[in-house]
Amino acid sequence: MKHIFVINPVAGKGKAQELVQPKIEACCAQEGLDYEIHVTTGPYAAIDFVRGRAAQTPEEQLRFYACGGDGTIYEVVNGMWDAPNAEFAAVPLGSGNDFIRLFGDKALFLELENVIHGSSIALDVIRCGDQIAVNQCSMGFDAEVCAKQGDYKHLPLLSGEGAYIAAVFDRFTKKIGHDFEIEIDGQRVDNGKTLLCVCGNSRWYGGGFMAAPRAMPNDGLLDFVMVRKAGNRFKLAPLFMKLRNGQHLDLPITTFLRGRKMTIRCDVPSAVNVDGETKYVREAAFELLENAIRFVLPVNTTFHRVRAEWERAEAIK
Repeated sequence: MKHIFVINPVAGKGKAQELVQPKIEACCAQEGLDYEIHVTTGPYAAIDFVRGRAAQTPEEQLRFYACGGDGTIYEVVNGMWDAPNAEFAAVPLGSGNDFIRLFGDKALFLELENVIHGSSIALDVIRCGDQIAVNQCSMGFDAEVCAKQGDYKHLPLLSGEGAYIAAVFDRFTKKIGHDFEIEIDGQRVDNGKTLLCVCGNSRWYGGGFMAAPRAMPNDGLLDFVMVRKAGNRFKLAPLFMKLRNGQHLDLPITTFLRGRKMTIRCDVPSAVNVDGETKYVREAAFELLENAIRFVLPVNTTFHRVRAEWERAEAIK
């Protein structure tokens, strides 16, 4: 197997390459691995590199290591998801690292030996047009904030959390609530004025918001969470605290369903969020692709325990 480390040099506050590359080289030399290191050259460049590298030697088994944050995982996954000779692993160097939360602590992944000696399992993904998400897709207030955050990041004095806070305040000054037409597996869902819709393959997004607390990325279903607008904008703060902690599914304003495809239509262009990548659309479809990718679980992963607990809880419900 060929081990290919895809490093995003701007991750980890711009120190990803200097922090992780010497460790990769030392670990691979000690393990006697056939490996290569690729440093990305700009946004979305990793998609083309991974796709081309997987097609270059289709008979060779490849393991791509996404060395960066959730954005780097997005690019690696979108490059390799339909390549039968490829699997991917994560070396988390970002600030949020939402994808790995279900599989173990960040420190577990940063011990490269744990990942190198790990074994892969099949996971589902979400397809939205020509994009693939491993975590979640969404439309509504949260997607609008995510889209606006990208604008504020370009300002010289704002980045990261500061840009997010600025985006939240910006959206508070605009109209809140959307007239979405929502279908799940072809059946119309009457949700009224909608605050947000989340399609969850896994549980977290947005740097720790547990929007789909019962999702499992290898159960053959997507979790659909729809929250209706209720009350004025000043009631949003406690709601978003519940959303952050995964305590919103039992609220009367929340509709929770499972299925394989969600379609959202709107009269005016609205932001759609696909694992942190945003654009404005009038219609979006989020569709399950079952067992579409292989992900490497590190040695000593906690995922098997989490999966067993989830199965017991689902059996009770």
